[in-house]
Amino acid sequence: MYEELEIIHNKCSVCEKCHLSKTRHHIVFSDGLANPKLMLIGEAPGYYEDMQGKPFVGKAGQLLDRIFASVGLSREKNVYICNTIKCRPPENRNPLPEEKEACWEYLKAQIDIIQPKIILLCGNIAVQSILGNVGGITKIRGKWFDGGEIVHGAKLMPIFHPSYLLRNDSRKKGSPKWLMWQDIQEIKKVYDSL
Repeated sequence: MYEELEIIHNKCSVCEKCHLSKTRHHIVFSDGLANPKLMLIGEAPGYYEDMQGKPFVGKAGQLLDRIFASVGLSREKNVYICNTIKCRPPENRNPLPEEKEACWEYLKAQIDIIQPKIILLCGNIAVQSILGNVGGITKIRGKWFDGGEIVHGAKLMPIFHPSYLLRNDSRKKGSPKWLMWQDIQEIKKVYDSL
């Protein structure tokens, strides 16, 4: 598995299929453990990710790590983390359709190699990239979707992006942070049952 991922990583590192290759500092391929139980797909790298070449390393990533830790999970032991696209869009704008299309072969290869049982779709861009237009994240978060053949039958759950949670600090019942707490507990329950 690791050798196959390394081959895809090396191919991605010299990719020039879209104009983002001209502005990147690093490709942001993945982080965490190549775990066939749990994969998280984020949206696109931000500034800190582009500088370090790892996904979710800024404030949003630190919050994501705390969310996982709250139920005894970690990227080092349980979670494979990647993004929909591997290069940072300028000014952290949403990826364009042609950018997502250019990176699809790398994301699909990661899914094919790992064949996770659970895939967390972190934010609207990740949801749209895998499930298409099934609704906004606030309406579909926390629900299980059948991923079908494209993801080898993995169970898919859309979750709030941690950057959204950073902008919505309330923890009262019904707030985004409270909902995320419900979702991560459900995810852990299913993870433990596999």
